[in-house]
Amino acid sequence: MSLLDMVREAGVIGAGGAGFPTHAKLTAKPEYILLNGAECEPLLRVDQQLMELFPDEIIKGFEAAGRYAGAEKAIIGVKGKHKKVIEILKDRIEALQVGGFVEVGELPDIYPAGDEQVLVYELTGRTVPEAGIPIQVGCVVINSETALNVYNASLGKAVTEKYITLAGDIPNRVTVKVPVGTPIIDVLKLSGIENFEGYSVIDGGPMMGPVMSSLDGYITKKHKGFVILKKQHHLIRKKSVTPEQARRVNRSSCEQCRMCTDMCPRYLIGHDMQPHKMMRALSYKLDDLEGQKTAMLCCQCNLCELFSCPAGLYPKNANLHFKAKLAEQNIRYTPVKTEFTARKNREYRLIPSKRLIARLGLKDFDKPAPMAEIEMQPELVCIATRQHVGAPAVSLVTAGDHVQPGQMIGRIPEGSLGATIHSSISGTVVESGNDYIAIRRD
Repeated sequence: MSLLDMVREAGVIGAGGAGFPTHAKLTAKPEYILLNGAECEPLLRVDQQLMELFPDEIIKGFEAAGRYAGAEKAIIGVKGKHKKVIEILKDRIEALQVGGFVEVGELPDIYPAGDEQVLVYELTGRTVPEAGIPIQVGCVVINSETALNVYNASLGKAVTEKYITLAGDIPNRVTVKVPVGTPIIDVLKLSGIENFEGYSVIDGGPMMGPVMSSLDGYITKKHKGFVILKKQHHLIRKKSVTPEQARRVNRSSCEQCRMCTDMCPRYLIGHDMQPHKMMRALSYKLDDLEGQKTAMLCCQCNLCELFSCPAGLYPKNANLHFKAKLAEQNIRYTPVKTEFTARKNREYRLIPSKRLIARLGLKDFDKPAPMAEIEMQPELVCIATRQHVGAPAVSLVTAGDHVQPGQMIGRIPEGSLGATIHSSISGTVVESGNDYIAIRRD
């Protein structure tokens, strides 16, 4: 069985973000394969610890993926501040004798260094075209945990566990490994908080993660962490504003200072993403569809709303408003240029992570969340059939079936992009629907 087949059978996807199936990336034939170890979202601690704890496995998985894909060079992107991790990786690259192919590329401690297109620019100097993807400039990107899962897949092990950081205003900041499908509330309680009535939970990092409306969900293969804050924290209040409330504030208060544009990461690498123009179109109810199309270039990093705007307005919301309007009319953005060059002022407008954390009011919570050996044994797991880009997995089991850990319970639909799913515990299937497969532990 080829590595591609093993990765596909194991259900390896991007272990964060949208969850793109990794086997599809292995067919891309890139010049560079890049490992995203930036983990640029404040407070999250998964990738940096995995690279320290499992350097050999990550390097081997990354090398194998790069070799199979036909890449000429494999670069591990790590922030320069993680000196211990960098030292370990360089030492193990040399010991494993892969130095002619794999190398470490040091990244600045900025947000969003882990944005896929910013990462490509920082490590290769190439700019991904507007509305494009990295392979258009000869690059494929996977992250640290994905590389670890590629290595495990090469040993015949499916993706059944997920690493999660718990951070924020909590007694116990920790990073743990939990079975896929574990109830989120069970994981959250590892923070030392039992009653969440006075707290709100951000699903993911504090910049891009949404405030959860309910804590009743289940862990998927692309969860990365949870930031728990008191409900009165200003970040929670800011992220809890409704789209209509944000539009009303935007219409009444924007002074067109264009700071949202001048500090936009995509604008700075040469794209035509200009949030201040979307704010203008919203304020004056402009109907210029051509001018609004650039809203589709927004990567939703939230820097404009949570850092750049001096008035505390909602430029990202304006982008999303017009993106939705254009999508309703099936209108797509078509780039005018074919070559892109970073703006000459980019180096002076990068946002240091420490300054961002202070602006978010998270300085007191920017502390280690060490990896802990906590064995979680949920009585019931619910494994989503759609926890990845593409078509949902087609169930291979029915209620009453007995399954073992690692057993495939959902396959990729014929001729579709998707990912397999596997049981994370030994137990009996109690429900098998279109949305999830529920398994009760023996």
